[in-house]
Amino acid sequence: MIRRIDLRSAATGRTPGEPFDYRTALPRADFDVEAAVPATHAICEEVRTRGLDAILEMSQKFDGVTQTDIRVPVEEMTRALEELDPAIRAGLEESVRRLRVASEAELEHDVVTDLGPGARVVHRKVPVGRVGLYVPGGLAPLVSSVLMNVVPAQVAGVPSLALASPPQAEFGGLPHPTILAACALLGVEEVYAVGGAQAIAMFAYGTDPCAKVDLVTGPGNIWVVTAKRLLKGLVGVDSEAGPTEVAILADETADAAYVAADLISEAEHDPLAAAVLVTDSETLAHDVEAELEKQVATTGHVERVKIALGGNQSGIVLVDDLDQGVEVCDAYASEHLEIQTRDAAAVAARIRNAGAIFIGDYAPTALGDYCAGSNHVLPTGGCACHSSGLSVRAFTKSVHVVDYSREGLEAVADHVVTLADAEDLPGHGQSVRIRFQK
Repeated sequence: MIRRIDLRSAATGRTPGEPFDYRTALPRADFDVEAAVPATHAICEEVRTRGLDAILEMSQKFDGVTQTDIRVPVEEMTRALEELDPAIRAGLEESVRRLRVASEAELEHDVVTDLGPGARVVHRKVPVGRVGLYVPGGLAPLVSSVLMNVVPAQVAGVPSLALASPPQAEFGGLPHPTILAACALLGVEEVYAVGGAQAIAMFAYGTDPCAKVDLVTGPGNIWVVTAKRLLKGLVGVDSEAGPTEVAILADETADAAYVAADLISEAEHDPLAAAVLVTDSETLAHDVEAELEKQVATTGHVERVKIALGGNQSGIVLVDDLDQGVEVCDAYASEHLEIQTRDAAAVAARIRNAGAIFIGDYAPTALGDYCAGSNHVLPTGGCACHSSGLSVRAFTKSVHVVDYSREGLEAVADHVVTLADAEDLPGHGQSVRIRFQK
């Protein structure tokens, strides 16, 4: 059901101090972003040149939905909230509460630096003006992604929010009603029934009736991720949050049933989902394989899980020890990383590259998906080595405000002129000299 990759002694014989590149040996999906570029570029160009007509045609082609309008009426969201199961509403409200508390704690404030008399620089934090939020709705209606996008944006103070989620044929061409209910719960009134790369293009170019945004955030499938990569620069993006993945670093103290359950929970998202166990215990590897056989047979999405676990993106990776395990996990740079080892907190502290780290037996990734207070919109595909998960910081930008008086400028005027001359930019120097000429 899931393959093994033996990296024990893989780095033997390397030059001392020379890092070993594990990335080529680790599980990755065959279908990557570069392969999706041509088709995604064509979709984006159609939206850019033909606007709403192109989006309506794509809804018919990709979602099997005939639309005349992509804007969701506010009354539909209100009705969805009124009809929402009270238990689901209670779960959403608790998730919102925890996420809002954590987001408010992350909110950065202006920093004022006085460098001398009349010389001040202010590092000012400013919310982005308008943000497009994407919420997947294909194989599973990810209502939790509404919260993960909206709450930090609201805490950051973003004044204009637009949200897009795929139209669903079974719901009359609207997004899933639970997604609409969450929008109503959070007071988001600008919602569009548009999915895939065409939704990202709509946000980036501005397509009637949706005005152009400054930033696009949210997870999605390979087409969404590719569109974000192609349109980055025209519009800001958070990170490449694509098909989900989990890595679990475990030793012989781990509970095989827990490990197997956590691998399955990730695999049920998508046939492209990645589930990877990194362990120095061959006994644990065997026990997890046995648990997978048992648990997959009784799970709710058997075929989807089997495809994900059997794909090239998943596997059990055998390592010599936890030191090598840490190296492997850093090289993999997983979206989610669980640490199920003795002294798990100490092991977690050694990890540099991961979207989010879950410590111990009682912090499965499902907790982070819903109610941990952390954000589940995280970088995938190895991007955690340079990108962060979604947070309040993603919805703000920094502006340096330079406030110098005559006295402050005079103190460094000679340095400015000297450096301008060194760069052969005499006009720069003159712009300072002129202020002190009688």
